[in-house]
Amino acid sequence: MAREEKVTWKNGSLIGEGLWSAADGDAGVVVCHPHPQMGGSLYNNVVETVCGVFSAAGFSTLRFNFRGVGGSTGCYDEGAGEKGDVLSACDFIKSRGVKKLTLAGYSFGAWICCRLLNAQASPADDVLLISPPQKYFDFRWNGLENTVKAIICGDSDSFCDAADLGKKAAAIGAELFILQKTDHFYAGREPLLARYLEQYIAKKKACF
Repeated sequence: MAREEKVTWKNGSLIGEGLWSAADGDAGVVVCHPHPQMGGSLYNNVVETVCGVFSAAGFSTLRFNFRGVGGSTGCYDEGAGEKGDVLSACDFIKSRGVKKLTLAGYSFGAWICCRLLNAQASPADDVLLISPPQKYFDFRWNGLENTVKAIICGDSDSFCDAADLGKKAAAIGAELFILQKTDHFYAGREPLLARYLEQYIAKKKACF
């Protein structure tokens, strides 16, 4: 992956922290990590895999810490304030010249992305959800049509029912990728996840 630099920005009265990697062109991705109270941070294996694949494809990348994690100030807000964290990260990457923005959320990060989309127009051109834990959090899928373009999950995910998710994906017009022999945490399955992400990005680039 291209070299990343530590960056900070204003997030209302708070400070957001992330790792930023700039690429040529105007395409970029913001990546949201799993649950802050369960050890989630920008250093998560899935987050790192997403950034690595997008970077290799020529995208600028920003992975960031939600409030209360690492150098991001504030404290956990049960999903409410975290919506603002995502918006501030999107504003930051746009301030660096990104115009074609993908928003990617893994686990808790996917739930926050959906909560944000439920509340307002999408700050991104494309939204990717990875293992949205619909068994754990309440997801409101109505209204996500034409915003969430793709969903990825494992067939052995205890937090995510692949069969039910297939119905939800069909209802909102999102493409669903199901990884075989893969659970919620992708340990040892990062190369397989990377291959699916490469397919997803190839389709995106065909639409640029």
